[in-house]
Amino acid sequence: MKFKNDIAVVTGGTTGIGKACCLRLKEEGAIVYNLDIADDDNREIPFIKCDVRNYAEVQNAVNYIFEKEGKIDLLFANAGIHITGNIEETSVEDFENVLSVNLKGLFYTVKSVIPLMKEQKKGRIVLMGSDQSFIGKSRSSAYGLTKGAIGQLTKSTAIDYAEFNIRVNCICPGTIMTPLVLKAMDEFHRLTKIDKDEIYKSWEGAQPIKKIAEPEEIASVVCFLLSDESSFITGALISADGGYTCQ
Repeated sequence: MKFKNDIAVVTGGTTGIGKACCLRLKEEGAIVYNLDIADDDNREIPFIKCDVRNYAEVQNAVNYIFEKEGKIDLLFANAGIHITGNIEETSVEDFENVLSVNLKGLFYTVKSVIPLMKEQKKGRIVLMGSDQSFIGKSRSSAYGLTKGAIGQLTKSTAIDYAEFNIRVNCICPGTIMTPLVLKAMDEFHRLTKIDKDEIYKSWEGAQPIKKIAEPEEIASVVCFLLSDESSFITGALISADGGYTCQ
């Protein structure tokens, strides 16, 4: 069990990739805490209701875990939302919200955990990026902005904390069958009026592998980056996109 007795924190662990990672980490021996705004019906994994947009809530949740367990070994800063639209189609309110969840929320989470890992001189962190950490996509101005910024935060933080034996990497998934992607498909359909089946086929065919991945496939990569098996990897943006960004 590669994570035996490790204490892991996952934000946005109630659904999708976050949930798959919580289950995989637990299966591999970790004690996992799910920090999410949406309640989790899986009581095998401790749940703390937490809005990552609120720095005080994040701090309180992290400090509670640290006081209870005495350490935090692993962090998967995964919580995020998607928004479809070019600049004109994106309201200021929607822009502020996606910025608050995807970027500020991730920053607040890392900022809360890093001092504890620094004190214990050990830690492994994975940030949730996207294929849009590398490339641009149409009707994705605000969402893509946040994911590009997360890529740079990964590199800077990895450099700053390498001397404390803290590794920081970024997982960059492509199209994954999650509630987030289904919502994005609905929004794309609303804006373009293209049939949803056609959208699905288009997205499925965009990868050289010619499929849309399942959350468990990304969880495998995240857990590799959180494990000692990736001991010489830090500051890396790791694609898991079926070959999409290599075209």
